[in-house]
Amino acid sequence: MRDGFVKVATATPAVRVADCAYNAGQCIQAVRQAAELGVRILALPELCLTGYTCHDLFGQEILRRGAWTAMEQVAAATQGLDMLVFVGLPVARRGRLYNCAAALYGGKCLALIPKTRIPNYGEFYEARHFSPGPDTPEREGDGFWFGQGVLFTCPPMPELTVGCEICEDLWAPKQPSVELAMAGATVIVNLSASPAAVGKGAYRRALVAGQSARLVCGYIYACAGAQESTQDLVFSGHSLIGENGTILAEAEQLTESFLVTEIDVLRLTNERVRMGSFSGPDMVRIPVPFAVCPTALTRWVDPRPFVPAGEASRDSRCQEILAIQAAGLAKRLAHTGVNTAVVGLSGGLDSTLALLVMVQAAQRLGWDRKRLWAVTMPGYGTTGRTRTNAEKMALALGVSFQEIPIGQAVAQHFRDIGLPEDDRSVTYENSQARERTQVLMDLANRLGGLVVGTGDLSELALGWATYNGDHMSMYAVNAGVPKTLVRHMVAYVAGQSDPALAGILRDILDTPVSPELLPPKDGEIAQRTEELVGPYDLHDFFLYQVVRLGFSPRKVYRLACRAFAGSFDTGVILHWLKRFYQRFFQQQYKRSCLPDGPKVGSVTLSPRGDWRMPSDAWPSLWLAEVEQLHPDDEFC
Repeated sequence: MRDGFVKVATATPAVRVADCAYNAGQCIQAVRQAAELGVRILALPELCLTGYTCHDLFGQEILRRGAWTAMEQVAAATQGLDMLVFVGLPVARRGRLYNCAAALYGGKCLALIPKTRIPNYGEFYEARHFSPGPDTPEREGDGFWFGQGVLFTCPPMPELTVGCEICEDLWAPKQPSVELAMAGATVIVNLSASPAAVGKGAYRRALVAGQSARLVCGYIYACAGAQESTQDLVFSGHSLIGENGTILAEAEQLTESFLVTEIDVLRLTNERVRMGSFSGPDMVRIPVPFAVCPTALTRWVDPRPFVPAGEASRDSRCQEILAIQAAGLAKRLAHTGVNTAVVGLSGGLDSTLALLVMVQAAQRLGWDRKRLWAVTMPGYGTTGRTRTNAEKMALALGVSFQEIPIGQAVAQHFRDIGLPEDDRSVTYENSQARERTQVLMDLANRLGGLVVGTGDLSELALGWATYNGDHMSMYAVNAGVPKTLVRHMVAYVAGQSDPALAGILRDILDTPVSPELLPPKDGEIAQRTEELVGPYDLHDFFLYQVVRLGFSPRKVYRLACRAFAGSFDTGVILHWLKRFYQRFFQQQYKRSCLPDGPKVGSVTLSPRGDWRMPSDAWPSLWLAEVEQLHPDDEFC
């Protein structure tokens, strides 16, 4: 349970209908299996102590008594275990029969939570036997609570609060889990018995994913399996565990499964705090004295959170982002009434993407592409490869192209400010970037246009831009696109282009990322960005975890070690994590005066939008935690 991770599980035991003693043994076996894996929350299916399909046998007092005895046996099996177990059984109270989930911990029953929505359509006939549970819980004489509106809290980990609903409660228009989540539940357990039917699995998956997204919660859905009576139905066993719209674990249908994964309740809490829309009624809160101790991670951690997995998903994402960028730029061009848009085309990835966006914007406006200007400005570090690719791409796209060398102008500037000819300092580098920006701004003035910025989101996070140089433009189309995604976007356009343009774009993709401000060596690029600021794969991962999810350095490091195991040594990860925090805080002043640019995803650093940070914020808290980390730290 450290770092907000809670290990959870579902089990679909093989049951015998109406054989309560046997079913108790199967459930106890699942409890023991879960305990061996360090599970803290275990969900078993609806009515699994009797079987869901007992029908009129539920009216038999001996079956209900057998179910109660079975529940007590399962409860006893939790003695000495740090695990909250939910198990389904029928319970008679005050002349009515209820379909209940028993919450078990420490050898006893903490609460009985009755089903609220009773299905009575199609293959379901529950109203013949069961009544809806009362909304207001009451304390029973045996010491447990009975009713809806019960939450289970963890005092050592306030982010963890558990609520429970049963099967149809999820499928109904008004779900109890909505009120549970509004009242603070970050994990919802659902005990279910859902039959198999053609197409129902996809719908069930969408329900669980959607509910976990709407409620910003973890959702544990434990489903009865094929060992139920198959008189007229086959039960799916389709258990699922979701978190904020993502399915973390899913059982194969028609099997007796055991699913285990970890839900990140700290992430869910951070997201709710960011949204500020979760507040609900007071409910009964039952403290569960979980111990906070290490949790071994089995869940997959995405090393590239900005890049969708799968070619089709990536292509769709790239197409959508290009459309957003082009629509934003087209609006700015139309609103300002300019004649043209000007971009500095270096032959690198970022300026390539900016030009591709300009072409799409021109198409939206019905402009001839010749109204767009691509300007290459070779300097001391420009190689023949990037210079040639810039010109070839401009010609292939049919835009106006101009070359304006900056060497003489920069040399004169060096003489004016007294910079020695052999100086290779940051002044040497930044003067070139500022000269290029001056050329673009003044050329745009002469042509009656505006300058399109090329810098991307990752560069903004690291401050890898020259203040009032490439940092400045009149519309920054790439400001919301991280470097790891820029590459895929250019590759996507290459895949949609004619062979000539595709070949140019692919050569640009193969070119090392570089600002090309230092002289080349033997005609090759001498300055490689990732050798100076670190791998963009790592920095984009850090950026997402820090800005989007609000995680601490310790948790970011832990997740990075898991995500990049086999790709980067832990010492390398820790080194660049420290550098990320240093640069992120030091360089905020550049982000505080960014030009306009379109938001395209869930992370943006615009000072007018999602990220408002003082330029003088001190990073001591973050760096102090980084200093406590060590490459040999073991995260279990």
